[in-house]
Formats: sequence, structure tokens, C-alpha cells
Amino acid sequence: MDFAFTDEQLAFRDQVLKFSQKEIAPLAEEYDYRGEWCWESWKKMGEFGLLGLHFPEEYGGSGADVVTSCLAAEALAEGGADGGLTLSWGAHTYLSADTIYQHGTDEQKKKYVAKMATGEWIGCMALTEPNAGSDAASITTTAVKKGDRWILNGTKMFITNGPIADICVCYAVTDKEKKHMGISAFIVEKGFKGFSVSKTLKKMGVKTSTTAELVFEDCEVPEENLLGTLNNGFPMTLQTLEWDRSALLAPFVGGMEFVLKQSSQYAKQRVQFGKSISEFQAVQKKLADIKCFVEAARLLVFRVAWNKDQGKSMNHMEAACAKLWVGDWGMPAISEAVQIHGGYGFMHEYPVERVFRDTKLAQIGGGTSEIQRFIISRLLLA
Repeated sequence: MDFAFTDEQLAFRDQVLKFSQKEIAPLAEEYDYRGEWCWESWKKMGEFGLLGLHFPEEYGGSGADVVTSCLAAEALAEGGADGGLTLSWGAHTYLSADTIYQHGTDEQKKKYVAKMATGEWIGCMALTEPNAGSDAASITTTAVKKGDRWILNGTKMFITNGPIADICVCYAVTDKEKKHMGISAFIVEKGFKGFSVSKTLKKMGVKTSTTAELVFEDCEVPEENLLGTLNNGFPMTLQTLEWDRSALLAPFVGGMEFVLKQSSQYAKQRVQFGKSISEFQAVQKKLADIKCFVEAARLLVFRVAWNKDQGKSMNHMEAACAKLWVGDWGMPAISEAVQIHGGYGFMHEYPVERVFRDTKLAQIGGGTSEIQRFIISRLLLA
């Protein structure tokens, strides 16, 4: 197996890293502290070409492969970008715009993807509901055909980019008798009648990403905004897992690399009992453990990305292992980073505190750790 990246990929990764350090990281602390979305960072990412990186040039992208997209996501976080910004990027590009690109008509792709690739329009994906989280097949939002319109009714919860999104890829039940195979996807625009943001939610971490409860109350969606074919929504949600287990996990890996550098530097500078704490074996062990986590996480995540580039069908075992490792073993690793910083690690002014809060999402979002263990054990016992 060849784990090497091309010279072009490494050069691009370095460009993204420097871009993040210079343009994005300086804004991270302020906006995280205020819990606000940073339009300035979003605009800069769009100008740099990150928001449409993997789309073809005809839609405003660069045609990058999945591995390159993951390298960019990792480098952005390693450069100091906060988890909220990278989360919004993932929800916009991979869960929303890519779904339209993969399943939309030519007209839909020209109308939506081109503007989303530049960041002019922001997208979100609306699947989760107040009573349907990990069990996505149990959603109750409905879509009923009336004339040349689909009428949507229901509520969506924890929707990243919800308050600021121009485009929403919404999943709804179109044939209750078919259960999970009776779900369809629709492209809902912000101004559609009956579509509204009910409540903006405040979070423990990834605070710069906007999150909301969305309400569809007799929401009128033109029939041409059905995405893909009727009752094919559930397989579409499974396809997004390929991105969720690669490009959306990569920032967690990059964020841990970021705090590893911060922790190593702090350990060398911090003096206690007449010498640098980096000379204490206990601190050395913590740094070594964090490094091992980063290397293992990177291999797991990029294996999923490489398989997607090779056109291989989704390997749910590999994907679940990657998600579980990054989530469950990421928390002990970031905890050790905070511990190295001591009291300063508990202070907001040190980035390690922010990364600690942001890392928790990896155990919850996109499928909880418990669900990953269920998938792994089910496949083992099949």
C-alpha cells in the first residue's frame, strides 16, 4: 500500500496551512468567545477556493479528489481555524452542495452548485428531527404532492448553517408504507412559503457555526425541486457518510495536530522546579500519546478518502472505525493537552480550551459513538 501524497497535494496542503495561519486563525478566538458566525472568514475561504474545491471547474470548483479535499480540511484546522468554521464548511460543501451535485438535474446543478461553490449561497442539510437523531429512518416530516407543488410539514433539529442558509436539502417521508425506502430529498430555498427558522441554538462547542431548529409548515416546494428520484432519499443520506467519515473528520485530526504543536511548545517554555516541564517523563508520555492518536486517526480517515477516490463502494466497517476512533479516543488526547497546560489550559485565551470543547462533537454528530459500535459489532457478527 502506498501512503505517500503527491508533491502537488503536499504543496497545496502547505498553502492551505499558511492561509489558515495568516487569514483565519487570528479571527478564531474572538468569534468563538462571542459565539458568532464569521462572514469574513467565510468570504476568504470562498476566495481561496475551498468552498467548491472538489467540484468541476464548470461549477466553480477545482476538480480536486477526495484525498486532496481532506488534506485541505486537515490543514485548515492545523493552522488554527476553529471547529465551528470547519463544521459549517463541511455541512455546506459535502452534505448539501455535493448532494445536489451528485443527484441533481443539470438545471439544479447550474442554478445551485455554481453559487454554492463560491460561497455566494450557503447550504445546509436537514435530516435530524427532535425525535429522530441516530435513527434517521424514523423521521416524520412529510411531503405530499399537490398539483405542481410538494407540501412539506415537519420540524428539523440541530441543523448546522440553518439560520444563514440560502439552500436547504431537506429529507421528508413521501411513502410511509415503504418506511426508510419511502424518504425523498427536496431543495428548499430560504424564501419558500412555509419555511422558517424557529429557534437559533446555543452550543457548548463549535460555537461559531450557526445551528437551528427549522420548521416546515405547509411549505411549498416546486415539483422540479425534488432532488434525485422519488423515494430515494435514504440511500442519499448513506452516501453522505463517505464525506462524514473523511472530509468532515479531517478537521478533528488537524485540530489535534494543532494542539500537539501548542502543547509541545508550551511544555518547552514552561518552567517548574527549576526546569522545563518537557523534561518530566509524565509530560513526555502525554505528548507521545497525543501523537499516536493523531497518526492512527490520520491513517483511518485517509483510508476512507482513498477508497472513495478509487470508486470503491462504502466500507461501513472502515468508516465506523474511523468515526469511533476520532470521537472516543480524541477526547482523552485533547484532555491530556489541556492537562499539560495546567490552569492555563482552562482559560479561554489558550486555543487548547476551544479545541477541547469542539472535539466533543466528534462523539455525537454524524452518528454517535454508540451507533458506530453497533455497526462494528453487527458487521463482526454477521
